[in-house]
Amino acid sequence: MVLVYATASDYTAYTGQSAPSGVDQELARASERIDELLLGAVYPTDEDGRPVEDDVREALMRATCAQAAWQVTVGDPYGVASAFKSVSIGSVKLDREASTSTGAQRYAQDALSILRTAGLLPGSIIDASA
Repeated sequence: MVLVYATASDYTAYTGQSAPSGVDQELARASERIDELLLGAVYPTDEDGRPVEDDVREALMRATCAQAAWQVTVGDPYGVASAFKSVSIGSVKLDREASTSTGAQRYAQDALSILRTAGLLPGSIIDASA
């Protein structure tokens, strides 16, 4: 079951723009990308796997909206188009980027920043004594 961390109204509030057609699918795909980033993250959840702390819910919602907005902007929700320097449809021709390339970008930098700032990316230092 895919947990979707944001709604169309969250997207509108976050971006300040009307939600595009198909925003629910974009938010679901963005939530999958956020889940990939959260592997190893530790935070309390309810029986459905949803975060129970308000600040964690807020961070996941904002990161999901940032990811969805990036996907809409680049038009590449799967993060595969940037792996090619050119693509043709007639007589199909695909030219990959040089092997020295870092590969296709899958994650919005804003989403990464939101999760990092919230201490949700694996490897974040948590001071248990505080």
